[in-house]
Amino acid sequence: MANNIYIVGMGPGSEEMMTGEALHALEQSDVIIGYTVYLDLLGSRFKGKELMSTPMRQEEKRCRMCFEEAEKGKKVSLVCSGDAGIYGMASLMYEIGKEYKDIELSVIPGVTAANSGAALLGAPLNHDFCVISLSDLLTPWDKIEKRLQAAAEGDFAIVLYNPSSHKRKDYLMRACDILLGSMEKERACGYVENIGREHTKVAACTLEELRNREVNMFTTVFIGNSGSEIINGKLITKRGYQIERNSDICRDN
Repeated sequence: MANNIYIVGMGPGSEEMMTGEALHALEQSDVIIGYTVYLDLLGSRFKGKELMSTPMRQEEKRCRMCFEEAEKGKKVSLVCSGDAGIYGMASLMYEIGKEYKDIELSVIPGVTAANSGAALLGAPLNHDFCVISLSDLLTPWDKIEKRLQAAAEGDFAIVLYNPSSHKRKDYLMRACDILLGSMEKERACGYVENIGREHTKVAACTLEELRNREVNMFTTVFIGNSGSEIINGKLITKRGYQIERNSDICRDN
């Protein structure tokens, strides 16, 4: 459809981890717009498309490029890593889209780091959980701190996005210190680095150990709830089922 923009969640970036709907949207597009790194992750399959990019921190410009191309009658896709509606560009597109009444927006869901990282770690999100970004670029740190405290008091399993960067090397340590105010130091945790990409690293550890781990901006961190445990190296948050053990069955018989 002309005058339509697909806002595509591309997951970690590899084709096998994109949804069929995302691949179809990209194939139907004349123009694919995104952050340079995300366009590179698309590989050779879409090299024949018109590709347009902006550097990091030019998100508004990138969005406006989409509308400008759509106004020319082109089918446009804006790609985001993970899911476009989870720390992605979907909300900004809708905000700017108020200026472009004749252009329709379609959000195409993708596999976010919470899902893909959890699968590699085991089952850390099998009960109520929340996701918190440690980036204070758009959210003040005092608000992030309040959210961490509330999540800990509510006994949620917690996913931490953006735990570190060149300018925020100690933010994960600061977050762990806040959580240690309500949680035991042996709390089961884990993290995954470079999800779905080369050099993927998966680790389970305690909250105390996590505090001193070095992570990068491509790491997703998982904090278990009070019932989580590490089983055979995997981080498991229990759903609450009452398991009938084989030994109990034998004894009853």
